[in-house]
Amino acid sequence: MKSVYLDNAATTALRPQVIDRMTEVLKENFGNASSTHSFGRSSKALLEQCRKNIASYFNVSPGEIVFTSGGTEADNLALRSAVRDLGVTEIITSRIEHHAVIHTAEQLQNEYGIKINFVEVDINGFINYDHLEELLKRSDKALVSLMHINNEIGNILDIEKVAKLCESYGALFHTDTVQSIGHFKLDLDKIPVDFLAASAHKFHGPKGVGFCFIRKESGLKPLIFGGEQERGYRAGTESIHNIVGMDEALGQAYKKLEKEHEYVLGLKSYFIERLQHIIPRVGFNGGCNDLENSTYTLVNICLPINPEKAPMLQFQLDLKGIACSKGSACQSGSSQQSHVLSAILNKDDLMKPSVRFSFSSFNTKEELDYVIDVLNEFVNS
Repeated sequence: MKSVYLDNAATTALRPQVIDRMTEVLKENFGNASSTHSFGRSSKALLEQCRKNIASYFNVSPGEIVFTSGGTEADNLALRSAVRDLGVTEIITSRIEHHAVIHTAEQLQNEYGIKINFVEVDINGFINYDHLEELLKRSDKALVSLMHINNEIGNILDIEKVAKLCESYGALFHTDTVQSIGHFKLDLDKIPVDFLAASAHKFHGPKGVGFCFIRKESGLKPLIFGGEQERGYRAGTESIHNIVGMDEALGQAYKKLEKEHEYVLGLKSYFIERLQHIIPRVGFNGGCNDLENSTYTLVNICLPINPEKAPMLQFQLDLKGIACSKGSACQSGSSQQSHVLSAILNKDDLMKPSVRFSFSSFNTKEELDYVIDVLNEFVNS
């Protein structure tokens, strides 16, 4: 049986260079970065060099990078502290955000009584910027939280446009860039984002580590209290080997960005074209088949299958050695329908099976041919 991994939006395989670098650090740099002896100083120097490296990719100062356990913690840090400590009384977001944002906003509403306003999205899942501006005009002290790239349908947000809108109306702007960091370049000196979340395992780094960009003098306060690590933003001994792995992975990603972007975009284009040829009635959810306005790393398809057969699709793909998702990885083990697709699809299409396939430079066209053959066999069986 073949084994094909097309679930890179859920997590990615570690690059060999990342494994080597992390192994070296696990052996040699085991000191606590808060310790004052030579072992600790060695780890501290390594930690700060990683912070400096990562900051340089986004044209920000090292002090604006706070290491976290991943994107979810970074989202929580920004949203919860903004409401608790910065006087935010309203969160403006969308119904197609990651649950790390939606559920956090809902919890903040329960705890602090804040308002949640949802920006309209069209039938393809793109944000209505005019409606966003209307909401900003009516808001008092608002935080806007909109993701750069949607993790299920791949739509790209114009974050520079949103950031400048927020700036003009005195609103804070938080963006979840978990699906874009390592795949797109962002100059945060030119884009007035206040808070940004990223996670290493989405760009061939280790799980359990990410970072939050916090604009200097934001006034943000910590969620986790204890020691003075991370300039007081995030107490707890830093995971040096994971942070080094993230630094290595991000460096490799941006070093190879143009070449890998071209290669993976070629895979996506090939997959779309062959699918349309082999299964003419296939649908593409959101803007995922718009190569200009969606990420090059994923497609989300709706298959023309009788609803009675739909529950068997994921099982059959797994039997054939194909890894993919029916929604985000956070939902793939759930019987609930994707909240993203529920927001944009009609009732008939929601009854059909939708599957997200996400690509990396480790994939090949031969793998895609195999997947399409399996899909075609299932559709016509």
